[in-house]
Amino acid sequence: MAKTRLFHNGAVILPDRILEDGVVVCRGGKIIGVGERRGFNAPPNAEAIDARGGFIGPGYIDIHVHGGDGADFMDGTAQAVRTVLRAHARHGTTALFPTTTTGSPRQIRAMLRACKSVQKKWTPTDGADIAGVHFYGPYFAEKKTGCHARTGRRDPDPREYLKSFDLNIIKVATCAAELPGAEAFYAEAARRGCLVTCGHSDSSWGEMQRAFDAGMRHVDHFWCAMSSIPSVRARLGSPMQGSMAEFVIFEKEMSTEVIADGCHLAPELLEYAFRMKGSKRLLLVSDANRALGMPPGRYRFGPEENGDWFESDGKVGFQPGHGLASSIVGMDTMVRTMAAVTSAGVAEAVRMGSLTPAERTGIAAETGSLEMGKRADVLVLDRNLFVKQVYLSGTEFISTRPL
Repeated sequence: MAKTRLFHNGAVILPDRILEDGVVVCRGGKIIGVGERRGFNAPPNAEAIDARGGFIGPGYIDIHVHGGDGADFMDGTAQAVRTVLRAHARHGTTALFPTTTTGSPRQIRAMLRACKSVQKKWTPTDGADIAGVHFYGPYFAEKKTGCHARTGRRDPDPREYLKSFDLNIIKVATCAAELPGAEAFYAEAARRGCLVTCGHSDSSWGEMQRAFDAGMRHVDHFWCAMSSIPSVRARLGSPMQGSMAEFVIFEKEMSTEVIADGCHLAPELLEYAFRMKGSKRLLLVSDANRALGMPPGRYRFGPEENGDWFESDGKVGFQPGHGLASSIVGMDTMVRTMAAVTSAGVAEAVRMGSLTPAERTGIAAETGSLEMGKRADVLVLDRNLFVKQVYLSGTEFISTRPL
C-alpha cells in the first residue's frame, strides 16, 4: 500500500493566498488533500512531516537553466544531466527545462538525446524532473550572443530544427525575431505545442509583431541581451521604433521572465516588471550555469569541450570586460529576492516560480501548485523561504550536499 504523508505545522502557500496552519496530504505520488488543520480529518497511520512553523509550498519550475555543480546540459551526457538535476533539486526545483546554448548541431543533438534518455528513466533520486527541453541557442542575433560562443550561433535552418523537434522533447523554443526564417521556426514550434519565445535579439516592434502573429508569446530574460529603442534606431535608423521591451509591456498575451539574483537587475526593475506584467505573466528563472554550487573560479559556458570561458566570483558569472554570464544561484534565491525587494508577497513570488511557468508551458494540470490530483512536488521552507526539505512525487529528495 502506498505511503501517506501529512505535511503540517506550517503555512500552506497557495497560488493566491497563504493558508495559515494548513495541511497537505500526499499518497502514491499525488496530492490527495489540502486544507486548514482545524477540522481536517487526517488519514490514519500517515507519516507526519513537521514544517516547524515555516511554509509548505509547491516545488519550483525553471524554464531557463543551463547547469550546476560543475556540469552543463550541453556537455551532452546522462551523467552531466543528472548532476544538474540534483543540483537544482537541492534549491527547490522539482521540474525544469534543460536549456541549450549555442553550439554545433552535433553538440545540440547530443544534449537532446541525453536529456531524453534521462527523462525516460527518471526517478526522484535523479533530482528535478525533466518537463521538456528549452531549445534556446543557437538561433541568436549575431550581436546579441552575450556569453554564448558566437561561433556556435546561426540562422534557423529547418533541416536542423525539424530533426530536433522530431525527438519530441522540446517544449520551449527560442529564436531571434529578426533572423531570416524566424517566422517559419515560430510557426512550426507553435504547431507542435511549444511555448514560443524570442531572445538574444535586437528586433523592432514590427519584427516582434510578425513574430507574435506567427505564434511567439514569450521573451527570455527581460532586459538581458534584448533590444531597446536606441539599439533599434542604431540598427534601422529614424524614425525611432519600439523595441522588444515596449512590445512585451504593451501586449497582454506576452509573458517574460526575470533573473532575480540581486546581480542582474536592480530592485526597481524587478518591481517595474512585476507591476507591468503581474504574477500570471512574469516568470522567475535561474538561468544558472555550471558554477552553481561551485567555488569561485573559471568555467566554460555551454559545452565543456569548447564553450566560452567565464568567471564566477561566488555571486554571479561574468566575462571580464564584456558583462554578466548568467547566474550561479537557484530558484530559491530568485523567489526570496522577489519577495524581499518588490511589492509581490510570498504567494505571488512563489507563483512566479511555480504555477506561472507551469501554465505557460502547458503542465499546470500535473504540477505547479498544491492542489488535489496534482503531483506531490512539495517544499518545506522556513519563514525566510530557505529550503529545508524537497519532495518529488511524494518522495523525499536526499541530497549528498546540504540544502
